[in-house]
Amino acid sequence: MTLRLIRDLEQALAWDTPENLGRDFARGALSNPEVATRLLTPHRLLDLLSWRSVDFPQIRVLQNGVDVHARRYLTTRTSRRGQSVPIVDTEKLGVLLGDGAQVIVDALNHLDPALEAACRVLQWWCGMTVQVNTYLTTGRAAGFDLHWDDHPTMIVQVAGSKRWEVRGPSRTAPLYRDTDPNTAPPDEVVWSGVLRAGEVISIPRGWWHSATRADHDDDRLSLHLTFGMTPHTGIDWLLWLADRARDDERFRQDLGHDTDHVALAAALSKLAVANSPAAYLIDRRQTAAQPRRSVTGGAFGLPEKLVCTTPFVPDIVETSEAVTVIAAGRRLRFAPAATQCVRLLLSGRPVDLADATVTTGVDAHKLGALLLEEGLCTEATPALYSAYTALD
Repeated sequence: MTLRLIRDLEQALAWDTPENLGRDFARGALSNPEVATRLLTPHRLLDLLSWRSVDFPQIRVLQNGVDVHARRYLTTRTSRRGQSVPIVDTEKLGVLLGDGAQVIVDALNHLDPALEAACRVLQWWCGMTVQVNTYLTTGRAAGFDLHWDDHPTMIVQVAGSKRWEVRGPSRTAPLYRDTDPNTAPPDEVVWSGVLRAGEVISIPRGWWHSATRADHDDDRLSLHLTFGMTPHTGIDWLLWLADRARDDERFRQDLGHDTDHVALAAALSKLAVANSPAAYLIDRRQTAAQPRRSVTGGAFGLPEKLVCTTPFVPDIVETSEAVTVIAAGRRLRFAPAATQCVRLLLSGRPVDLADATVTTGVDAHKLGALLLEEGLCTEATPALYSAYTALD
């Protein structure tokens, strides 16, 4: 699946492969700035906060770089049966924004179909789990101080502008849980400048950066999206390997004076060879949990459109006897005659089942029902279908 969103990001950053992600700082501009506004706009963000239930700390508001108490912008809506739901008090939030504030909403992809689709497209592209956080800043509200993230990020400026400073790492490949506090940034500034609507930067893991509007007043506001990618590290492989070790009784035994340390170390070495880092990456890709899906169970009639929502690209293996699909913890086998239809339904794009039946000569409704039941696809609701269309 290669939507225009990916092509435009690669072109903006002068990349020809996702392997460039996290290697070095990169900066560029989208050839069509409209792509950024299709992801989000300031008004749509406020609409989402009006319609959805959010609570602290998923949403935070800062003034002068200090957290505003949640009581100043959150309230609860109580039903007549006494059920309380946290929501944003849009009137109070508006007052804060008018005075100058920064609104941070984490994991907005859980609230909006367009950003859900964007994160899934990016996951298929880079092979890492992706979450998007959004930052709306008004007036001259301070941004965030110099810091580093334990994952690579891609920042898309959606509206207005913001001043950034980027420095290199002071520790190679730092981790959130690490042996070094890593609190001293390097002196050298790699890039300092203003990011404007339609521009993109990519910041590798561990690189120090800050963003502010304190000394920048040529726009009333700034809205940017930060797509954070969770990398796979050697530590993750070791944790996965530890779970594999549970199958061997020797690793489940108590350690004591009578433990054969040499034999246990040899068993660990053998286990590591049999379960290499490459095997770990394949396993993560093939077994990653399925995200939320829209399934009506036929209550609204047979689904008309489906889209594959596996976290990562499904593995499709063709032989003369069968076509095998491995994804989302499932292994499915189909007759070779279904290959074209299987590939179409698992392309990552919304598919009209009636059109797919005509195109492939296979009953796409029957095949789609199986993929839906097994958790590889979701019903492409109008909102989700429009989200994919907007990104292409």
